Amino acid sequence: MEAFIMEKLKLFLKRKDVVISAKRYGIDALGAMAQGLFCSLLIGTIINTVGKQFNIGFLTSTVATIAGVDYTVGSLASAMSGPAMAVAIGYALATPPLVLFSLITVGFASNALGGAGGPLAVLFVAIIASEAGKMVSKETKIDILVTPLVTISVGILLSALLAPTLGKAAMKLGTVIMWATSLQPFLMGILVSLLVGVALTLPISSAAICAALGLTGLAGGAALAGCCAQMVGFAIISFPENKWGGLISQGIGTSMLQMGNIVKNPRVWIAPCITSMITGPIATCIFKLQMNGAAVSSGMGTCGLVGQIGVYTGWVNDVTSGVKSAITSFDWIGLIMISFILPAVITPVIHMFVRKAGLVKDGDLKL
Repeated sequence: MEAFIMEKLKLFLKRKDVVISAKRYGIDALGAMAQGLFCSLLIGTIINTVGKQFNIGFLTSTVATIAGVDYTVGSLASAMSGPAMAVAIGYALATPPLVLFSLITVGFASNALGGAGGPLAVLFVAIIASEAGKMVSKETKIDILVTPLVTISVGILLSALLAPTLGKAAMKLGTVIMWATSLQPFLMGILVSLLVGVALTLPISSAAICAALGLTGLAGGAALAGCCAQMVGFAIISFPENKWGGLISQGIGTSMLQMGNIVKNPRVWIAPCITSMITGPIATCIFKLQMNGAAVSSGMGTCGLVGQIGVYTGWVNDVTSGVKSAITSFDWIGLIMISFILPAVITPVIHMFVRKAGLVKDGDLKL
């Protein structure tokens, strides 16, 4: 009897496309969440920065006042980060339309109740609400009522129960990482740079991880260094095989394109990883590079230059608030060295020795 029930359940879940797996939730959903963040919080931050720096009235003026809070174009986009993340997750999980649209409410609730650690709360709550909605979708004649009701009810209930705890846990962990980086900038610079850089190249989202943990400050700078080392590093060492198309697609796109080659020969990863371990502590100990823009930027590297824009946004905010007196030439030198020059110089030197040792051969980095 038990076996019969289990078989029925498996068939039901298969019919509903509910696949409980690390790939579905840890790769597909997490990666989509980062895209949702990019299309809301990050774009909103960029719009605000552009408006302030170029004195564009339309972008700096209030376009809406809601509950006594003034919003610019950019801040309206940023305010939608919760719904954007949840809908992106629902899209990745192939939810039916009614479930997908209901996730707008779920995302808003979980992000708001999760506080500064809202992205992690959105990830957990949106996944469960999506799967719950998929299970009841088209199972009744009043689907237009049942599916949104179940999706939103499950989402808001979980938001009330879990979001505050998840948000606090994420921020606590992020705070510990940032505290440890400030206390031990050399060792933590190596560790954070390597781990976040590796996450960037793996089929998971370093941006979403940084956002969920609220990784800013020196730790954010180390994370940025690691990501740049991977992206620029792979772009340079694979140039002989992939030419300009590979340089651009990896250098300002993503080093994740090399995952197939890494699976075939993991040793192609040696040079970018060692470079991450070198540039991380240089960022934290020498240049004191801090990411005080949106935390999601810490895990973006040179992708669309979002990481660099994030650092610049942080400088502008710090100058405005009086924390920083001015943006100096040393600041710019540090950002350019960590983001582009050091990865472009160090990675090929290390890779040369890797090739001489016979660990990597021609064609191993071909996209």
